[in-house]
Amino acid sequence: MKFYAEKFDVAVIGAGHAGIEAGLAAARLGCRTAVFTINMDAVGNCPCNPSIGGTAKGHLVREIDALGGEMGKAADECFLQMRMLNRGKGPAVHSLRAQIDRRAYSTRMKHTLELQEGLELHQAEITALERTSDGLWLLTTRLEAQYTAKAVILATGTYLGGRIYVGDVSYESGPDGMFPAKYLPDSLEALGMTIRRFKTGTPARVLRSSINFDGLEEQCGDEPVVPFSYDTDVPGENKVTCHISWTNEKTKQIILDNIHRSPMYSGKIEGIGPRYCPSLEDKIVRFSDKSRHQLFIEPCGLDTEEMYLQGMSSSLPEDVQLQFYHSIKGLENCIVMRPAYAIEYFCADPVQMNSTLEFRELPGLYGAGQFNGSSGYEEAAAQGLVAGINAALKILGREPLILDRAGSYIGTLIDDLVTKGCNDPYRMMTSRSEYRLILRQDNADTRLTPIGRKVGLITDARWEKFTRKQELLQAELERIRKTVISPSEMLNRILAENETTPVTTGVRLVDLLKRPQLDYGKLSPIDTTRPILDPNILEQVEVEIKYEGYIKRQLIIIDQVRRLEKKLLPPDIDYAAIDGLRLEAREKLNKVRPENIGQAGRISGVSPADISVLVIYLASLKNKQEVSADDQ
Repeated sequence: MKFYAEKFDVAVIGAGHAGIEAGLAAARLGCRTAVFTINMDAVGNCPCNPSIGGTAKGHLVREIDALGGEMGKAADECFLQMRMLNRGKGPAVHSLRAQIDRRAYSTRMKHTLELQEGLELHQAEITALERTSDGLWLLTTRLEAQYTAKAVILATGTYLGGRIYVGDVSYESGPDGMFPAKYLPDSLEALGMTIRRFKTGTPARVLRSSINFDGLEEQCGDEPVVPFSYDTDVPGENKVTCHISWTNEKTKQIILDNIHRSPMYSGKIEGIGPRYCPSLEDKIVRFSDKSRHQLFIEPCGLDTEEMYLQGMSSSLPEDVQLQFYHSIKGLENCIVMRPAYAIEYFCADPVQMNSTLEFRELPGLYGAGQFNGSSGYEEAAAQGLVAGINAALKILGREPLILDRAGSYIGTLIDDLVTKGCNDPYRMMTSRSEYRLILRQDNADTRLTPIGRKVGLITDARWEKFTRKQELLQAELERIRKTVISPSEMLNRILAENETTPVTTGVRLVDLLKRPQLDYGKLSPIDTTRPILDPNILEQVEVEIKYEGYIKRQLIIIDQVRRLEKKLLPPDIDYAAIDGLRLEAREKLNKVRPENIGQAGRISGVSPADISVLVIYLASLKNKQEVSADDQ
């Protein structure tokens, strides 16, 4: 028998990485918030890789932190090993990655939710979602409790209609053997929502003592440790070493001999899998010319003997998995504790949402994370933060938060999803941004902390720390532009040792730093007036100086793009009635409903000629409105 339980401002369905950030943001902005999870022990779970960050993903974590989110702080507290990826490349692609203790991370996030004022954490499966006559949302649980909320955020991860596949065996399940959200998909379709099936997977976990580490390449963490959060003053220490091994021709042959037993190739899996994180059998087939593939052997935590085999995701039968794992160096006698599996799940087509992540046709309903067709903990957390902020701002009667792609990777992620959609699980990569040199991880706080402060998620103490850092950064930029270094034997020795031209007259410090062969460290013997500064400040100053010309050019382009994005398109335009638009453009524009001319130009199938038609159409609308105003 159904019974009415409670009323909330914001209800979040799901307590994974998206749900956590959504719930915390809404509660911290003053909304009475509930977060529902199928299993309380799965809050903040990492069912796939026990890591946070990585290429482009590290940028997202820094941006989440700069806006006032939680992921970066939690990763700093729970990391086992920290590494900066792509140091051999330019600063635009430097990305922080942390191997984390998955249980410690989950416990830390669950406790954070429990302690958050204005937030209630409930173990309950939401089975139905309905719109009430007074504009509220009614949520019904499996135990027939009913809650109402002014706004709902769907952050269901891979639980929504989840089904596990291992060879010929398949069964309804969420990740890690949890119950799936079985009934909610029918309710969402009844609302008129378009949902589809995607697929992802995870490798086996093996017993540490059954691995032979002799002869495997070691992968150590970086020293000193660089944290994710700008609030972390004293980062911890690296605690573990990871290892690298490779598949071989025997591994390849075992998989090819059994490829017909893979549900991906037998047609049993209907869902579309991730393009940029394929299963091992998919890699073997797609890259048939390769004789080997790399894998990383990574600890899952300090209090467990489970080891994660990154790069070895599979849906092959368990007996085949044992064969190919045992063919790999170091894993010849490994004991598989948890076999690899694929999981298929429902997600929404994100083009149904606007840039706030609210469904255009379902006011007050938001989507975040894998529910929106993305993959990855970091992409999920970023969307959860934005959805939680916007749900709260709407309830509070405030202007929404819309992050553009020129200002953040989060803005790029959301713009790609709601404008272009995704035909497979979307993964953030640095190549997706046109403005990589501006959107570096080192300056995430400069770009986004003022926005987080305006929203209300940056505390006074954090703001004071940020403004002090900006003052020091500007002072250092001014110092190096004014400082002149006199020619000397020491200076020319440094220049000669680094294979750059010696000087015969005084030279500004800024001009020395612009030389690609030099940096702060190499110039320290002759830079006697430099104050003691945080390494992050020095890094940011050096990048700004070395890439000054490129940065200025990107800023000019950004200014031009933002002018287009100020040309707003009325939400009720009937694009089918606009003369001059091509048929494909009319269909795409009516489906996506872009918010401005800039966004319209990024829709696949909308040409520059179509954009010209829209600009002329907007000008004609403006003229009609002015004439109408004069007549009155």
